[in-house]
Amino acid sequence: MRDLPPILEIPTRGAIDAVVWVPGSKSITNRALLVAALAAGDSELSGGLDSDDTQAMIEGLTALGCKITLAADVWRVGGRRGRLERSAAAIHARGSGTTARFLTAAAALANGTVVIDGNARMRARPIADLVDALRALGVRVDVLGENGCPPVRVHGGTLPGGRAEIDARSSSQYVSAVLLAAPYARADVLLEFIEGSLVSRPYVDLTLDVMRAFGAEADWSGASALRVTAGRGYQGRAYAIEPDASAAVYPFCAAAISGGRARVAGIPASSIQADMKVLDVLEAMGCSVLRDSDSTQVCGPLGRLRGVDVDMNDMPDAALAIAVTAVFAGGPTRLRNIANLRIKETDRLLALETELRKLGAGATTTADSLMIEPGRLHGAQIDTYDDHRMAMSFALAGLRVPGVAIRNPACVGKTWPDYFDMLERL
Repeated sequence: MRDLPPILEIPTRGAIDAVVWVPGSKSITNRALLVAALAAGDSELSGGLDSDDTQAMIEGLTALGCKITLAADVWRVGGRRGRLERSAAAIHARGSGTTARFLTAAAALANGTVVIDGNARMRARPIADLVDALRALGVRVDVLGENGCPPVRVHGGTLPGGRAEIDARSSSQYVSAVLLAAPYARADVLLEFIEGSLVSRPYVDLTLDVMRAFGAEADWSGASALRVTAGRGYQGRAYAIEPDASAAVYPFCAAAISGGRARVAGIPASSIQADMKVLDVLEAMGCSVLRDSDSTQVCGPLGRLRGVDVDMNDMPDAALAIAVTAVFAGGPTRLRNIANLRIKETDRLLALETELRKLGAGATTTADSLMIEPGRLHGAQIDTYDDHRMAMSFALAGLRVPGVAIRNPACVGKTWPDYFDMLERL
């Protein structure tokens, strides 16, 4: 990652025409790292994302006794056969939600007490719903932070298993955390959702896909429960990590905003990554989409984009880029069912409302939605709230609006350290 100034102005340009390679999927990388660390035998991971979030996971797993060797083309992970070491110091998850939540569940497999902590924002992100589910499965966990937030202390040594209810209405990461550790429970794990509700289900399907690729037996048990078979642990293997669909959203939206074309290579049409559903939203806004076996292309419309009314619950991370794209539409846009944006790296709904208004657009939030009214746009310095997706999304506005500048652009290092290099090359 090159050095970035405290404030970075985005140069405007005309219609883009670009082929883009995006980095490896953060979601898959952190799932594959944990699964490989718990497996019997060694694994080789190719295509992994090297970013702040994945480094947090690697450091956490290393502190739990895992040997991970990083090379340019492949990462080698020594499997621990479901047995982790106690860490003498608190594991610092930085601002990585997947690291904090996944390692909280995995720490039940350690041979002693493990404390999971994070940065100031992580200490304000709830984890109590995960803790309640782990307790129901027989794990001793203490919440040390305020208001049900980290740090947490896990008394490792056993994961009895059994049946548990989990409140998955605010984050699917709680569900994925339990699933990833569950193959090493003493008894089968049946996980049922309170009120039958699960936010961002595609991320749970992604977790199941990674688990099964390494040999676990895990699947849906009806529409609102999951079952994991005990005693069917992971087996080390070579595993290729797909490019990140969440990252691909930005060049796709750049094509929509500029009226140009962007082709993202390497993500198969069969990918189950949640943010691939953004293609349906862009089509509804008037873009054309071409999918083939190993790439996807988006072309912006000849005329103005159309406003849309869309449920973004399955792809909340993409909501920010779509919100910025919507200010260039010919009519209003409503993004619905995204209450969980309020407990991300920042309160993203509030942040979107504030920064969209800075650009001259109308923006109004409810508890779980955002209404966007296109207006007379103008340049502004955008506050990013140390949130990588705020920085990446609002930089797209600068492709067409002169004078858009991003404060603290280096926060993109959380998931895409070279993002602004990519944007310059479009």
